[in-house]
Amino acid sequence: MILIREATPLDSKNIHNIHMHAFNNDEAKNVAALALNLLNEHTSPKTYTFVAELDGSVAGHIAFSPVTFNPNNKLKSYILAPLGVKPEFQNQKVGSILIKYGIEQLSKDGVYILFVYGDPKYYGKFGFNEKTSANFLPPYKLQYPFGWLALALNAECFDNRTVKVSCVASLCDPSLW
Repeated sequence: MILIREATPLDSKNIHNIHMHAFNNDEAKNVAALALNLLNEHTSPKTYTFVAELDGSVAGHIAFSPVTFNPNNKLKSYILAPLGVKPEFQNQKVGSILIKYGIEQLSKDGVYILFVYGDPKYYGKFGFNEKTSANFLPPYKLQYPFGWLALALNAECFDNRTVKVSCVASLCDPSLW
């Protein structure tokens, strides 16, 4: 059985190891550092970080941090980044369970839209798509523009204006994009 719980600073070593092993060498250091930075960054609204435990081990980690569009926009919005699962626990639905759990928590908290920068084929299974993200410009130029996706969590009308997304300090590194 997979147990999902909020991550704490005591999980730092496990979270670091998850991302160092879940990503290739080029990305691993950056993603592991991002995960730890988000765990320790104080944001308003708060950043959510969760770990999945399986067979007594921390098997996966996910973070959701707040984003804004402009100073006048009061819609609660978030981005999912990063998500990592230890290789020995991959293909056991750990990542899917973490994503679904996070979506459920954010929906309960009144979040309107959730962004992700990732594989459309994978994240599309959860409802993320390019159409929803079309009027929201990512914070930085993307290496893979087709990976900028969004999921509307609560019914709210977004007008057709194009707006730029701003993120928390930990994600303000162009090399992550």
